[in-house]
Amino acid sequence: MPIPKPGKKEDKEKFMSRCMGDPVMLKEYPDQKQRAAICMSRHSEEKKEMDEKPEVRAVSCYESAPRWEIRQEKDGPPKIVGYSAVFNSWSKDLGGFTEQISPGAFGNALKSSDARALLNHDKNYVLGRQSAGTLRMIEDDKGLLTEIDPPDTQWARDLMVSIRRGDISDQSFGFRVKTDEWRDEQGKTTRTIKEFEQLFDVSVVTFPAYPETTVAVRSMEAWQESQKPEPDLKPAEVLRKRLGLKTKLINMEKE
Repeated sequence: MPIPKPGKKEDKEKFMSRCMGDPVMLKEYPDQKQRAAICMSRHSEEKKEMDEKPEVRAVSCYESAPRWEIRQEKDGPPKIVGYSAVFNSWSKDLGGFTEQISPGAFGNALKSSDARALLNHDKNYVLGRQSAGTLRMIEDDKGLLTEIDPPDTQWARDLMVSIRRGDISDQSFGFRVKTDEWRDEQGKTTRTIKEFEQLFDVSVVTFPAYPETTVAVRSMEAWQESQKPEPDLKPAEVLRKRLGLKTKLINMEKE
């Protein structure tokens, strides 16, 4: 039996109202308390799943977007080198907001992550890995400098030919944010990433897509909601609000 799922921009109150009134839910779960519990559980599960998803951002969406290049010293093996992220550079519109990364944002994440270098974010094409020493990332005053020792495989050799030719040159990286700051200035919403919690991958990409992710949108919507003035509430309503429940659901058994 399909249980309703929260919509992309649907808040908790709207989802609960829709879920509680869903014809299938009314038929399968006539008991209001049971139906409310199932709907609440569904909302929590979906929120947890979205919170665990990494955000993905293409370096080319920022103003100072560097490119991958191949470096080779004398007869040594070739390396893929480039900046996977740049500091203090505003992004293009990411779907209702623009963002920048503060210097120092990668420090702790570099120590706790075991990121992979991938081709087009595809886990089947691994170019390097932090724990293996074949992916090295250093935070300097410009951004996150990345150096990859690609494997001696046919697909990796073909990739390096394409990078040298300039056919493939873009980058993106997958991450989870620990601390960010949202602002609304002259009607424009901005986000400054202060600290990353984890880095999942840095990727050589053919097409640098950078649409907003649900994770980022939810973060923006939560901030916007927090900026709304607090209405005058009665003591009982304040308690319900703190519990994260609505009056209608608490008094359900009296309806």
